[in-house]
Amino acid sequence: MIEHFFSCPYCWQEVSMLLDSSIAKQTYIEDCEVCCNPIEIKIEFFHAELTDFQARNMEQ
Repeated sequence: MIEHFFSCPYCWQEVSMLLDSSIAKQTYIEDCEVCCNPIEIKIEFFHAELTDFQARNMEQ
């Protein structure tokens, strides 16, 4: 597990998330720990190294 920091696409506050590097491609929904809005998370790893991270507003 690695800790990753990013800005919430709703409230723009910096939040952190633990990412599981054992799964190469992942897409899921997680609520912002600050404003509680749902964020679509897309991540990709290559050899356990984070290569892509996207946090998207669900209203787009």
